[in-house]
Amino acid sequence: MIDVVMPQMGESIVEGTLTKWLKKAGETVVRDEPLFEISTDKVDTEIPSPAAGVLAEVLIEEGKTVGINTIVARINDGAKADGASAPVAAPVATQAEPPAPPAPTPTAAAPTPEPVATVVEETAGPLSPLVRKMARENNIDLSLIKGTGAGNRITKQDLETYLASKNAPPAPVVQAAPPPPPPPPPPVQQAVATIPQTVEVPSPPRVGEAPGTRVEPMSVMRQKIAEHMVFSKHTAAHVTTVHKVDFTKVAKARDKAKGNVQAQYGFSLTFLPFVLKATCVALRQFPILNASIEGTNIIYHRDINLGIAVALENGLIVPVIRNADEKSVIGLQRSVADLAARARSRHLRPDEVQGGTFSITNFGSFGSVFATPVINQPQVAILGVGTVEKQPVVIDDAIAIRSIAYLALTFDHRLIDGALADQFTGKIKSILEGWAEEVS
Repeated sequence: MIDVVMPQMGESIVEGTLTKWLKKAGETVVRDEPLFEISTDKVDTEIPSPAAGVLAEVLIEEGKTVGINTIVARINDGAKADGASAPVAAPVATQAEPPAPPAPTPTAAAPTPEPVATVVEETAGPLSPLVRKMARENNIDLSLIKGTGAGNRITKQDLETYLASKNAPPAPVVQAAPPPPPPPPPPVQQAVATIPQTVEVPSPPRVGEAPGTRVEPMSVMRQKIAEHMVFSKHTAAHVTTVHKVDFTKVAKARDKAKGNVQAQYGFSLTFLPFVLKATCVALRQFPILNASIEGTNIIYHRDINLGIAVALENGLIVPVIRNADEKSVIGLQRSVADLAARARSRHLRPDEVQGGTFSITNFGSFGSVFATPVINQPQVAILGVGTVEKQPVVIDDAIAIRSIAYLALTFDHRLIDGALADQFTGKIKSILEGWAEEVS
């Protein structure tokens, strides 16, 4: 028997939702054939079968969220089981028991207390970097929280529930009611009718009950995107700076090469790879934009791994171009086309949605002039590219027609100041406006 496990689809992912089985128990499967679909906050994709054989049993039903490495099914590959030597499956996410500390001597100094965010793994389960960060930033003692995730793991929702209850105002003290006054004397009968003291007011219908509305639950991917965006806005101090860029020289280089690129490689040449190339140069000059924050530490990344936002039918995903600074314009365009196509066909690999150090979103492909994108945590900046369109501009007191676009850089003001952000974006602007390279 071959165990099929929930894969880890990103460096910070500790669970996934099994959204659909593509095979039923008893059906024959081929190695690398799509077996089931999963959804996480990083990717919504198909998982291939690890072996050929018969899907013997399905252990996790559709719609269930389980931790990584959880066995979700078993495949009978036809191999004979050897009861004497069959290995016993190790429990999922079991942490090694720490050795007992030595007994303190009478003269030993008192041990330094652990930070309040420290948690015992045996009772709390494995923790995601997001949970650790939230606990550290909010000074939360994790031993006080009961985890509701797989294997009693503490989840982000558990922390949010704890913070909400901690910050809630205390319940008002209910005072004992005074004794009721003595009943009044019987009223004098009057000829007029009494006015009722209360009026029945019908309560308004709930949104789901209102006529002309339709209610449907969010998809798992939509829920994860929502959580990720709210977390980013809660974590980073977002500021956006916008620069107007003359793409005329880039447009000429693109027009000259796009026919040959289409004929030779089979994909279109857009403006985006030119921006990617210029961004890589700027990131080498301003490495703090290619960093991340962990507590009070700055983590500088040696490699430049560009995340490229790809719009899906009902969501968004950010696959990563690794070592983007080592690629040519055509190489970058090839990577963009390949990742976008496989993202939309749900065929991205786990390593292709993790490890990004800086992200770029091309909302200009939908005609947007500029926007204020949200930072892709744990990165510290994201560059938005607006549509390139011809505009009349003043050059040397004369009106000329130029290809203009706006670059919008959203940055984390906790780490990056406005002057540095403008210098970085200005470097990209100068490279694009002075473009003189042949496309290769």
